[in-house]
Amino acid sequence: MPLFAPLLRCCFSLLLVVQFTASINAAETDLSRTEFGQPDMQGIWYYGSATPMERPVELGNQQSYSQQEGKRLMAQLQAASEINSAPVSKDRGAPAAGLAIAQEADHNFASFRSILTEIEGLYRTSQIIDPANGRYPYRKEYQDYVQQLVLSGHGLFDGPEIRSVSERCAGPTAGPMPPMTGWFYNANMQIVQTQDHVMIMGELTHDARIIALDSPLAELASAQWMGRSVAQWEGDTLIVETAHFRPEHSWWYLRMSDELTVTERFELINENEILYRFTLNDPAIYTEPVTVEKKLIRRAPGEHIYEYACHEGNYSLPSILAGARRQEADAAAR
Repeated sequence: MPLFAPLLRCCFSLLLVVQFTASINAAETDLSRTEFGQPDMQGIWYYGSATPMERPVELGNQQSYSQQEGKRLMAQLQAASEINSAPVSKDRGAPAAGLAIAQEADHNFASFRSILTEIEGLYRTSQIIDPANGRYPYRKEYQDYVQQLVLSGHGLFDGPEIRSVSERCAGPTAGPMPPMTGWFYNANMQIVQTQDHVMIMGELTHDARIIALDSPLAELASAQWMGRSVAQWEGDTLIVETAHFRPEHSWWYLRMSDELTVTERFELINENEILYRFTLNDPAIYTEPVTVEKKLIRRAPGEHIYEYACHEGNYSLPSILAGARRQEADAAAR
């Protein structure tokens, strides 16, 4: 017995260490849950990224930057963000003659991004991770399809019905719409959970998706601007399936047909980050499915979503059409 006593004491001490370490790890990985036992994703989130949706062609199949490259790019983005945030000089001159004027007074104020998508410590070169080249696998004939679908033989400026839904304030422009691409400004959203529903409300155009849990996706259903969604929990991952889109919602940043289906995955990886992955399947537009991966970042306490008013300040649409009519009149007078 005396020969085994030190060994027993050692094993007992080791057991205590293992148990203590396990409890620490459990504390680190245990995420807050709702009263219904679901991972608690409720709150205000940001879904924008400085990482481009499509990978630059010259990077080929390179999915991530090296640590050194990623840190250098992040430093450049942060420095540019600080310059961008500085007060604009009251003595600045007018834009150069012939320079295009965008829809914002200061373009960078609305569209600038300073955070790259970082997954497992690696900075991604594109949000698209499949296909391997990080680019949309368009069918050769998709442009003809979109031309026929959207224009139906009309010119680009023949009337308001031809213009995109974003210009017309007619529907969500990548806000809560599946998928959440976050290409534009106001890339903020709110998640609310109940026992049998999940609500996702986007700041941009201020639309809400109210998604039922554990309901079948109807095979025959009328199309909606944001499609029709159902959801279920697979372990701690929320899976959302969406179909029945209105194909006239197709626009340059996300081409779609009435065959589009979207599968989204929301996985709470810590209190302040959700791993968000979605797959597009649209055989009329793409030769194969497209998968995108990014992170949703929790907004700081006290930051809120405010009402987004679109129609009230929508001077772009009448101005675009008025400009087209003026060009037609000038051409007819020649």
